[in-house]
Amino acid sequence: MEIYLVGGAVRDTLMGLRVKDHDWVVVGATPQDLLDQGFVSVGRDFPVFLHPKTHEEYALARTERNTAPGYHGFAVHASPGVTLEEDLARRDLTINSIAVHVDSTRARAEFDAEPLALAAHWHASGALVDPYGGIQDIADKALRHVTPAFRDDPVRILRLARFAARFTEFHVAPETQTLMREMVQTDEVDHLVAERVWQELARGLMEALPSRMFTVLRDCGALVRLLPEVDCLWGVPQSVEHHPEVDTGAHLMLVLDMAARLNASLPVRFACLTHDLGKGTTPADVLPRHIGHEQRSVRLLKTLCERLRVPVECKELAEVVAREHGNIHRSADLNAGAIVRLLERCDAFRKPARFADILLACECDARGRLGLHDAPYPQAPRLALALQLALSVATNTIATAAQAAGASGPKIGEWIHKARVAAVTAGL
Repeated sequence: MEIYLVGGAVRDTLMGLRVKDHDWVVVGATPQDLLDQGFVSVGRDFPVFLHPKTHEEYALARTERNTAPGYHGFAVHASPGVTLEEDLARRDLTINSIAVHVDSTRARAEFDAEPLALAAHWHASGALVDPYGGIQDIADKALRHVTPAFRDDPVRILRLARFAARFTEFHVAPETQTLMREMVQTDEVDHLVAERVWQELARGLMEALPSRMFTVLRDCGALVRLLPEVDCLWGVPQSVEHHPEVDTGAHLMLVLDMAARLNASLPVRFACLTHDLGKGTTPADVLPRHIGHEQRSVRLLKTLCERLRVPVECKELAEVVAREHGNIHRSADLNAGAIVRLLERCDAFRKPARFADILLACECDARGRLGLHDAPYPQAPRLALALQLALSVATNTIATAAQAAGASGPKIGEWIHKARVAAVTAGL
């Protein structure tokens, strides 16, 4: 039985990056061999075990064969006869197909050493196993598929695009670009299940330069299949006085990268991605043009969220941003009454933390423009102050006074609204 450290832990160490998780492959063993050593079986579709002390995952070397379209159509074969090279061949990219032979008796802390020192030790000791050229591709900064079996799992297109957003200096190898285009042209991406698309999309949005994910997906033709509401925004004129962009799609990418620069959460980044959907038109779009792009954005957003099963937190924040971002941008010209109504529409009194996220998404939209990356966004602190002023109103006291004056039902709400307007007027 031989044990190897594989995948992202090896890749990141060789790149001088800190490793969060370790994945291990066991060659020449049976499930019973690991159970006899105290490992706990957790794999449902293939043999994966938890180490009795570290609780890290150890998988038996295996091969995979595509048996049907989509992510679920795989036949898995694991046996003591599966070699390390065969196991590495089933992986997506060469940079993820490097292994390190380890002695199972060595201390776990050894693998927490400084990355470059550990990588130098691996090179010097000959512990690295690299049958598919991953080390050279790290040096060349290339994202390259391991074998033609890459096409067996269309989710790998999304994974590659996500890696492009993480490793921003890497390029897609020409032969891999060609293969991905072929996968799109033969409708293989159409078999992706919604959960996997959302999972990879969410991860890509949280990377260092999320725009690169969408650039890669557009270049191979996958974006129009997966997110047609977003893809159609390229070529749609987008301009702000004195600050024109090439088009709405280009603006969208600037907004996403601004969200990453400001360390925004996933709901904020998703809202940035979808705030302008109504400006485009997909072939299947039957929405009337006269309803305005904010309303169109909300309707298209709901369709997209239902299709991809987007989490409620992301969906609800994105809907408010799509509907109200224009009003928030113009809020410097609003009087106190209009500001309080805006806060009410955003449900800011019940969800002040979410309102802060709404303001951050709007700031990303405003600064995600050519020449405005470092511009101030005074609307955010002004509206945040207005919310605090309105929240300072003692609503219970106002309600009691209203009831004493004979008011009830909606009339009490009017009293509270007026008191909030007065507080904002005085404070601003």
